[in-house]
Amino acid sequence: MKLSVIIPVYNSQETIQMLVYALLDVLKPYRPEIVLVNDASKDNSEAICEYLANEHENVQLISLRKNSGEHNAVICGLNFCTGDYVAIIDDDLQNPPSEIVLLLNRALKGNYDVVYAQYEVKQHSFMRNLYSKLNNAFAVLLLNKPRGLYLSSFKLLKKEIVRDVIAYKGPFPYIDALVLRCTDNIGTEKVLHESRTNGKSNYTLRKLFSLYLNMFINFSNKPLRFITISGCIISLGSFCGAVYILAERIIIHDEPPGWSFLAILLLLLIGLVFVVIGVLGEYIGKILMSLNNTPQYVIKKKVNSVVFSDNVISGDYDRKTARVYGDGAM
Repeated sequence: MKLSVIIPVYNSQETIQMLVYALLDVLKPYRPEIVLVNDASKDNSEAICEYLANEHENVQLISLRKNSGEHNAVICGLNFCTGDYVAIIDDDLQNPPSEIVLLLNRALKGNYDVVYAQYEVKQHSFMRNLYSKLNNAFAVLLLNKPRGLYLSSFKLLKKEIVRDVIAYKGPFPYIDALVLRCTDNIGTEKVLHESRTNGKSNYTLRKLFSLYLNMFINFSNKPLRFITISGCIISLGSFCGAVYILAERIIIHDEPPGWSFLAILLLLLIGLVFVVIGVLGEYIGKILMSLNNTPQYVIKKKVNSVVFSDNVISGDYDRKTARVYGDGAM
């Protein structure tokens, strides 16, 4: 059995070397293949990753020319891995590398397509944990995620699921949505979650908001249904309000006509119109970017790279099929 590990790397010069060495040591019986995807880090991460790739033949480096986001970096790594099972792990050392073995054993024992890590205690800040809970709540509503499943970034995928995931060619991948679209044979395993010892989370409020929009717009039409239902409810309420105002004018002649009620109703309807326009604009914008063949990621440099694709031979890549652009291959 061959085990691949995908690590999206961003500003992790303090941790990435320790993580790779620990993975090589712990996973030695599984012929590990480590794919480092440097997402245009602003520190010295790229140089460290290149050193690791040159030092170990089973370590690949895929360096991106511009920052594309965690999910784009992960799908890039999935295109360059060759293992029978593929683990995805963050670069901050909060997930001990030895826990990958637990995920693998769970997948083998239960014959699962995907195994998600579950944490008894998450060593994140209060706000980051709140964002995670919101993300999972939205995933239940929009992606039909099982309620008891926590969508952790630390997970293990079978090779067949990897093939299905990388078949997605849109410019805005959301890995968990793609997994849920491919299979419902999903297991979980309790693992440790360590406190962060270096740096801080790279997820800002802006990035999290962008991630939620990605989930809403790209992988669900339920926001459109919500708007339709809301429009029907507000229209019904407006009709009832009009009937009330008309009855008030006919039956109670000396009562004021209720301009405040009409003003509130008008503002409510105007707000709904702007929400509808905004959501439709998001959908249209995503469609436009997809039609313009916006790439999922742009490659600047490759070291020890091998492409996992039926359409690609000899470690090179097909620009049209994979929608990946780059140069500087080594």
